[in-house]
Amino acid sequence: MSTVTVSPGAEATTTLTVRNDGDIVEAYTLEVVGDCAAWSTVEPARVSLYPGTSEVVAVRLAPPRSHEVRAGETPLGVRVLPAERPESVAVPETTVVVEPFHELRGQLEPRRRRGWRGARFRTAVQNRGNTPVGVVFTGTQEGEELRLALSPGQRRLEPGESAEVGLRVRAQKLIWFGTPATWPFEVEAAERTEGEAEDGQPRRPETLPGEFAQIPVLPRWLLIVLAALLALLLAWFALVRPAVKSTAKQAVTDAAEKERRGGGQQGGASSGGSGDASGGQGQDGSQKPRPGRSPGGSGGSGSTSGAGGDGHQQMSETIDVQVGSGGTRKKPYRVPEGKVFGVTDLVVANFQGDEGVLTITFGNRKITTIALETFRNQDYHWVTPIEIPENETVTASVTCNKPGTPATGTQAAGCHQVVNVSGILRDLEP
Repeated sequence: MSTVTVSPGAEATTTLTVRNDGDIVEAYTLEVVGDCAAWSTVEPARVSLYPGTSEVVAVRLAPPRSHEVRAGETPLGVRVLPAERPESVAVPETTVVVEPFHELRGQLEPRRRRGWRGARFRTAVQNRGNTPVGVVFTGTQEGEELRLALSPGQRRLEPGESAEVGLRVRAQKLIWFGTPATWPFEVEAAERTEGEAEDGQPRRPETLPGEFAQIPVLPRWLLIVLAALLALLLAWFALVRPAVKSTAKQAVTDAAEKERRGGGQQGGASSGGSGDASGGQGQDGSQKPRPGRSPGGSGGSGSTSGAGGDGHQQMSETIDVQVGSGGTRKKPYRVPEGKVFGVTDLVVANFQGDEGVLTITFGNRKITTIALETFRNQDYHWVTPIEIPENETVTASVTCNKPGTPATGTQAAGCHQVVNVSGILRDLEP
């Protein structure tokens, strides 16, 4: 048999001549042995020959297009086993040259991420060819809005070997207000086969598209609130403040005028009252009391209590819950003994943008269950307070599915929720 060259995924054929040099009719069983046996066959696999005759059989080679069939020279042997004289077995050999092929598969996970300033991605690549390759990673983006950093930038992969490369995407500047911006980018994983020059151009790039959604630091609703506050402030300085100043000035003027007039009348009464003896004294010169007031009284008899005098006081409690990714944690506030807590306001904050579930209960009553990814700040208000008796709890339960990314631009290690509950804390009635 002669040397055979075959490409993975294709077929090649070589021949083998079997000759019976014995003096009896012999049957021969033919079987491929060695590394090529898995993808090689002999046709026919059994021949019968008269003495002195021969027959040519075909050896078909069909290596699969797989990284398991390495490129290069592989020995090929065909075992020829006589049925009548098995001790005369023969194994003719040759060499099969498997040609190299290149195939690189890559994947970018996730394809899309959100963040204020940056995000992290993971690039996975596998060498599905049958020869070792060096893989060069590069990141590109149309424009100059993003900076892409790959670590490491080059890897060497054996056939069938996989590798992961970290990718960090960072925007050049923050978006403070407005709508989110989407920046598409690409990661290229290109092969450099062994034997190429180090400064040679990589070939057959695998292009992996991705997107970075940059969200504003301050949400749109906050901009609306600030605009409304600014409008109220302008209205105050333009309309309300001048009216208040004018009213205060007029009140001062009226008070001064009233005081001036009152002083003049008092002086007139003093000068003319001395001629009327009956106005302040009796016939015998004794002092008479004036009607309408008691001799020592100067006001009413009721009492005025200050704030909290009736056992009521304003109450505000903050429940801070922190839990790691994949965990669940409950944190309660317990109403003190001898007190009743009337809840009127509830504010929850998801400032990191975590993903998960938040459940709030008052005693045994479930008030609400909300998904964390649907809000950043949420508030609830009740006209009629929800009363929680002594020793009962206000409980915040957080299940963390995926921590968010705070303003630092680095994904948090766990979820962090803040719940503020406000209302009136009063004494328990006997």
